Amino acid sequence: MSSWTNTRLAVVVDGQTGTPLTPIDSFSPTFSLNTEVIHSIEATHVGLIANPDSFTFSLSVKAIGGAAAQLTSLALKGTEFSIGLYEQSGSTGEWDFSNIVLTKCVITSASPSNATVSGAPVATFSGISRHVGIDNDAVQRPTFTA
Repeated sequence: MSSWTNTRLAVVVDGQTGTPLTPIDSFSPTFSLNTEVIHSIEATHVGLIANPDSFTFSLSVKAIGGAAAQLTSLALKGTEFSIGLYEQSGSTGEWDFSNIVLTKCVITSASPSNATVSGAPVATFSGISRHVGIDNDAVQRPTFTA
């Protein structure tokens, strides 16, 4: 069974996989591959019109150590980044995808949480990805040592 302690998702800017911007605490992608069915008087589903694909996401990071400020700066500048998968050296592979899967990402909104007495505040960022690569289509993941 996977332990989820040997891999992390991280924000990578300008392809600098050796120095990720920040690890991601939670990540929720949404893929919308829209089509519109074409009907006729004689039959149904005679064809389809494919609309542009839509790839959106929501990610959360702890608002400590400058991570939230750096992501806010990316949002304000419109800087593109990638969501990368980092695997610890010697890990057995705990994820379905083995490479960076979302590239050319842009943040569209930010929502910081209130400060609490216990625990670190969390900042949530929503955005879009202009390119999605699957396994062989994307950049190889780097490794790190524990």
